[in-house]
Amino acid sequence: MAAGANRLQALLSQGVKPIIGMVHMRPTLASHRYRDPHSRLVEEAVQEAVTLVSRGVHSVLIENMHDVPYQRAEEAGPELSVSMTTVAMETRRRLPDTPLGVQILSGCNRAALAVAKATDLDFVRAEGFVFAHIGDEGLTQSCAADLLRYRRQLFASSVWLLADVKKKHSSHAITADTDLAETCRAAKFFLTDALVVTGRATGCPTVPADVAEAAAAGQPLPVFVGSGASASDLAGLWTAADGFIVGSALKAGGRWENAVEPRRVDELVREHSRLAASGL
Repeated sequence: MAAGANRLQALLSQGVKPIIGMVHMRPTLASHRYRDPHSRLVEEAVQEAVTLVSRGVHSVLIENMHDVPYQRAEEAGPELSVSMTTVAMETRRRLPDTPLGVQILSGCNRAALAVAKATDLDFVRAEGFVFAHIGDEGLTQSCAADLLRYRRQLFASSVWLLADVKKKHSSHAITADTDLAETCRAAKFFLTDALVVTGRATGCPTVPADVAEAAAAGQPLPVFVGSGASASDLAGLWTAADGFIVGSALKAGGRWENAVEPRRVDELVREHSRLAASGL
């Protein structure tokens, strides 16, 4: 567990099961679909974050989701970190008290950690923390040892690492003899701060039994639902989950690439409040 508190940790310690709303940035510098001006990319991302928080979302996770096709960490150039840093810095300026995190696709966990440290963010969502997998961008190797050492070098111990286990959009055939529970135990053994459990792809529901399995295996680590959480299925995930990373369900038409739809945000926040008040 990271030494030192952060804003996300503080929420969890208060018994809050936070909704972490996704900000899917427009294509960043040098990506295939990037369009000038860069200032518009920053403005749109920050406004999306402000909208989410103003309607009751507890936290925000910034991600370069529109950068398809994604580069692996060893291929990504410094311009990607520049784009992410400018958005993160301005978001922190506008939302000084909100737990904020960053994920840089694909598997650019070192860069994300540096961005988080430089801009006073609270957490990083890390791909490939333990075991290897094959994604549509190729092979992703495990990174726990390197990432924890880099965090120490940056004096960034308060930045939490939220590790995906059996990550979405990936084939896990090479680790087919290692089940979800064992993967969670390995991530715990390798000192992650929290676990993220997903469905098969962005927007696909996370199976409640998988969340319960991860919670039992990773205890006492927090477990976050990483895909497919919506107002209609929040109740089924509530007992085992410690928080919910939500993107598609908050966007127009339930599609991640669209703009935030306030009505959908309000529905999710109302259901979250109802479940929190029920004492379940």
